[in-house]
Amino acid sequence: MSELTRQMDLILRGAVEVILRNELEAKLARSLKEKRPLRVKAGFDPTAPDLHLGHTVLIHKLKHFQDLRHQVIFLIGDFTGMIGDPTGVSETRVALTKEQVIKNARTYERQIFKILDPKKTKVVFNSRWMNSMKAEQLIQLSARYNVARMLEREDFYKRYHEQKPISIHEFLYPLIQGYDSVALKADVELGGTDQKFNLLVGRDLQRDYGQEPQVVLTTPLLEGTDGVRKMSKSLGNYIALEDTPADKFGKLMSISDQLMLRYYELLTTEDLALVKTTHPMEAKLSLAEQIVTRYHGQRTAGQAKADFQQKFREREFPVQPDAYVTLTQADVANPAEPALGIVDLVTKTGLVPSKSEARRLIVQGGVEVDKQKKTDPNARFTLIPGHQYRLRIGRRKFAIVEFYRERN
Repeated sequence: MSELTRQMDLILRGAVEVILRNELEAKLARSLKEKRPLRVKAGFDPTAPDLHLGHTVLIHKLKHFQDLRHQVIFLIGDFTGMIGDPTGVSETRVALTKEQVIKNARTYERQIFKILDPKKTKVVFNSRWMNSMKAEQLIQLSARYNVARMLEREDFYKRYHEQKPISIHEFLYPLIQGYDSVALKADVELGGTDQKFNLLVGRDLQRDYGQEPQVVLTTPLLEGTDGVRKMSKSLGNYIALEDTPADKFGKLMSISDQLMLRYYELLTTEDLALVKTTHPMEAKLSLAEQIVTRYHGQRTAGQAKADFQQKFREREFPVQPDAYVTLTQADVANPAEPALGIVDLVTKTGLVPSKSEARRLIVQGGVEVDKQKKTDPNARFTLIPGHQYRLRIGRRKFAIVEFYRERN
């Protein structure tokens, strides 16, 4: 395998889109030939004090570039943070004060070096060039883009047609993010899929300023612990980098098996084929231990694992249950509103010989679902995608039943 191929394979792992791939290959080839590292930028607005694992998808991709000996630039958007990114919002964000932004920025610098090598990471603040920009220069920058292009952006377009207000200063956000790439002479910029418009503005502005346009690489938005929505502190489905080791371990153990594979792909460099051949519970324990080790050290992670397993035993639910069953839409009568009767739920574990035996156990109080005793054989469960139903059947049999929707 050539060095160019090796680098491309690692860079493309988990990536959603590269604009443009042939440009990236050309930049890498030139970098190898000239022994000049690429300047790889990713920006983060310090709008909240805590980074979570969703943010680290980008940081891990930066680490990939760093491991390939490219120059990583971690941009803290202390200036843009006071504007507020309009991406994905239906109304104007409340602007943060300068003091709030600076306070949050300090926590970012501490947290990112759990992943990146501090000696090889360039941390910059976009206030460095924006604070010195004169009004005349800002007007000149604004003249390089037009309103029609801005309104092509999905969130602006939607708000405009719904007659919801768009403040003039919100148009400045993608312009300034794009200008950051000009100021830094970025070769590559990384961002989530929701940042695609902003990243492309950087390409356009670099051309206008006579620079070679940056390659844009987008990464997925990591689902939170619910397995459905984007990880977000406001939604309560996040795992913060500064969560306690026990909380972090427990949250990781609570995710579905499908989501676990996605976390492996986006947050580690483990061989996914090997992970898929490992028992789901063991694979999840390994993932939780690996991530807690990254942020808290091996000894602390080992203790968190031991504490979790002890609590599991105290709940009388084994680390490796007798049965692990995955249900899909094909297992329910109405895929649009998936539900299953408790008798069918117990029977599908394969731990009872028949539906009549399942019904008998239920009536006699011999079945628990998620630690709740169930005695009504006619009870039904609305199946929540990604939720693991923990069944105790009789005194000594345990099962996990999980439902997930098949992607089209």
